[in-house]
Amino acid sequence: MHEVETIWKDEMTFTSTVNGHEIVFDATPELGGKDKGPRPKPLLLAALTGCTGMDVVAILAKMQVKIDGFRITAKADIAEEHPKVYSRIEMLYEFSGTQLPKAKIRRAVELSQDKYCAVSAMLRETCPLSYDISYME
Repeated sequence: MHEVETIWKDEMTFTSTVNGHEIVFDATPELGGKDKGPRPKPLLLAALTGCTGMDVVAILAKMQVKIDGFRITAKADIAEEHPKVYSRIEMLYEFSGTQLPKAKIRRAVELSQDKYCAVSAMLRETCPLSYDISYME
């Protein structure tokens, strides 16, 4: 079981305690906030990229694959009507290094997306999620 506690601080500012770490949420000034922290919805994308990223790094380590750099970008389309849910998410996995074993990297990403990343699995239940892989050698 996971448990998160969220406390309203003032105006549109909230703090959540997650695994002993505090996260501040806030709205933009036009929505009554002071922009003291991120909005909740983009943090879903951060959870997604963090979850799959940890999977990929762990899988590549088991495969004894060395990478010099790794970045994941997630972009989401937002529905125009309320509730303004994500209607589509696109992810780009970018790897850098020399002599990257592309088949092993692709397999690590596929395993994360198809088997291990629970955040991907949950989000995929509500909207299309696609990904691509890029290499910078």
